[in-house]
Amino acid sequence: MKFIDEAKIFVKAGDGGRGCISFRREKYIPRGGPDGGEGGKGGDVSIVAVQSLTSLLDFKYKRHYDAERGDHGQGNNRAGKDGQDIIIHVPVGTVIKDPETGEIIADLIKPGQSITIAKSGRGGKGNAFFATSTRQAPKFAQPGEKGEEKWLYLELKLLADVGIIGFPNAGKSTLISHISAAKPKIADYPFTTLQPHLGVVRFGEHQDFVVADIPGLIEGAHKGKGLGIKFIKHIERTSLFIHLIDISPQTQRDPISDFEIVNRELKAFNPDMAKRPQIVALNKIDITEARKGLPKLLKFFKANGLTAFGISAATGEGLDKLVKHVGREVARIKGAALESPGAG
Repeated sequence: MKFIDEAKIFVKAGDGGRGCISFRREKYIPRGGPDGGEGGKGGDVSIVAVQSLTSLLDFKYKRHYDAERGDHGQGNNRAGKDGQDIIIHVPVGTVIKDPETGEIIADLIKPGQSITIAKSGRGGKGNAFFATSTRQAPKFAQPGEKGEEKWLYLELKLLADVGIIGFPNAGKSTLISHISAAKPKIADYPFTTLQPHLGVVRFGEHQDFVVADIPGLIEGAHKGKGLGIKFIKHIERTSLFIHLIDISPQTQRDPISDFEIVNRELKAFNPDMAKRPQIVALNKIDITEARKGLPKLLKFFKANGLTAFGISAATGEGLDKLVKHVGREVARIKGAALESPGAG
């Protein structure tokens, strides 16, 4: 299925129905009073986050959403029927913005969370409403109010605890496929990952965390180079990163230089992201030359205050230790957030 994470839609709430101008016309009552009923209110437009959706693909094919208008009032004091509300379903993690100002209107991060995004117009009062002792036969009624209408920009940011970052072909897709039930497409060419993937990782009897794999970041990504920057917003919500580095000699690159380049790109995109905790995973130690260089790299990252693990995403070596450490860190960060003032 194609992954769509941005959309622009138009919503229109229903207009209110017109109030009725009517007078009683009954046998033996030649001077019947006003009996025009009020119009029905229009339908509202609401947006609700649901877990069953994983992209904004539906909005590629339908962009206009109009709620039903209210029926007009009728004689004999009969009110018009209210217009039908409409509910638009979006994936959990959808941010709703004003397309002109960029202002965030709502951030739907929980299943069932909703917002009435366009309010309906009220129905107009019929002439019966305006009758008084001095004005016994009003020949006017109110028109219905217009419902709200607006363009909206929808942006999906996946909800993950951990983001896997690194260069293309570092092994991110292989890693997420081994530590979770996610099944990304895997091949040996740049930018295999053309869409982000989410996986649930179990690390204890009743413990788990959600991990996101995004396309690799390359130098100049924050200027639009490569594919990673298109999806980097999906790791903005994560509490920590697994920084995956291919340390095999086949890349003909320096692992430390790769580490620094990716962090520069994160900082250029969002300085706050570069400050997030990182756990370094040095991949492909199943290759003899890579294993020989592992101690030197572990020493470097330890000296720089970072926890690093030697792993092989292909064979599974070292993954248990990595997963348990990441799981403990996620639990610690969540616990600290709950204990902080104003949390919840």
